[in-house]
Amino acid sequence: MEGLLFNVNSGYIEGIVRGYRNSLLTGQNYSNLTQCETIDDVKLQLAPAYGDFLASLAPNPSTASLASKMTDKLVAEFRYLLAQATGSTAKFLRYLTYGYMIDNIALLITGTLHERDTRELLDRCHPLGWFETLPVLCVATNIEELYNSVLVETPLAPYFKDSLSHQDLDELNIEIIRNTLYKNYLEDFYNFVNTHPDFKGTPTQDVMGEILQFEADRRAINITLNSFGTELSKQERKKLYPEFGRLYPEGSLMLSRADDVEGVSLAVSAVGDYKAFFDAVGLSQGGSGGFGNMAGGSGADGKSLEDLFYQKEMDLSKVAFTRQFTPSVVYAWLKLKEQEIRNVTWIAECIAQNQKERIGNYISVF
Repeated sequence: MEGLLFNVNSGYIEGIVRGYRNSLLTGQNYSNLTQCETIDDVKLQLAPAYGDFLASLAPNPSTASLASKMTDKLVAEFRYLLAQATGSTAKFLRYLTYGYMIDNIALLITGTLHERDTRELLDRCHPLGWFETLPVLCVATNIEELYNSVLVETPLAPYFKDSLSHQDLDELNIEIIRNTLYKNYLEDFYNFVNTHPDFKGTPTQDVMGEILQFEADRRAINITLNSFGTELSKQERKKLYPEFGRLYPEGSLMLSRADDVEGVSLAVSAVGDYKAFFDAVGLSQGGSGGFGNMAGGSGADGKSLEDLFYQKEMDLSKVAFTRQFTPSVVYAWLKLKEQEIRNVTWIAECIAQNQKERIGNYISVF
C-alpha cells in the first residue's frame, strides 16, 4: 500500500540515491587502492568516482585534504537530495543532519570554554551540521550567552530545553552534554519513524527501527566502556543511555551496574550479535582487547570492537537497499559513504606513513 503514494513525492529522491549507491567503491577498487605507491596514485584511482572534486588538489596532497574533498562530494549530493525533498521525507532528511549539528555545537562550546575565537572553529564544523544561524553562536562571549543562543537559534533547542542548563556547560561535562543530546536526538528520531502517519507500518519503520536500535545499543556500550576509570557515576552513566534498543531495558540496567569489561560482556550476552563481537575481540573473558577504530583490537583478524560495530552498521545499511518506497536508503547511503571516506583515509595514511602491512584493515561492503 505504501508504494501507491510514496513515489508521488519521494520516488525521484529514492531513484537518485540508488544511483549514488552504484558509484560507491567496490572490493576491486579498494584492491587497486592498496597497490598505490603515492597519494597521487590514490587520487588517480579515485578520479572516476570523485572526478572534479579532486581536480583542485595539489600534487601529492595530504590525507586530510583528500578526505575533505571527498566529504565535499558527499555534502553536495546530500544537499541536492534535501533540496528535492518535501513533506515527511524532507523532515526525515533534516533529522539526519542533527547528529552533525550536535558535534558542531559541542565544538563551539569547547572553543568558548577555552576563550578561542569561535569564528576559527566554524571552518572545522562539519558542513552537514551547518544551519543558518550557526554563525550567530559566534557572537557569544561566555557560556551563558552561548546557551541562550542555542536555545533560541538552533533546531536542537528541544534536546537542550528539559535536560541541560548553562551551569552544565563546563569542560568536564562536555562529553556528558554531547551524549545527553545524542540520547534525546535518537529517542526523538526513533519516535518520529515509529509514529509519523507516513512511516508507521511501512518499510521505513522496519528498516530505521532496526538501525536506530543498533545505534542506541552501540552508544550505550561505548559510554559504559569509556566510563571506566573516570569520575562518571553509575547513576549519571545510566541517564546517558537511550531508552530503547535491543538491550533496553534489562541489558541497559545491567550495563549501568557494570564495574568492568566482563560486566559489560555479561550485559550484552543476551543479544547474539553483540556477544559474538565481544568474543571475537577477546573481551568476553574480561580481556583487554582494543575498543579503538581501524585495527586497534586484539581479535584474530586484528579488528577492534569499534571495527565490528562499523561492520554491523555497514551490513544494516546494505540490507536497507533491498527495501523499496522508503527514505531510509538515504540514511544507509550516508553511512556507506562516510565509511568509504574512512577507508580511503586509512589507506592513504598507510601509504603516506609506509605502513603497508596494515593497509588491508579497512571495511569493504560491496
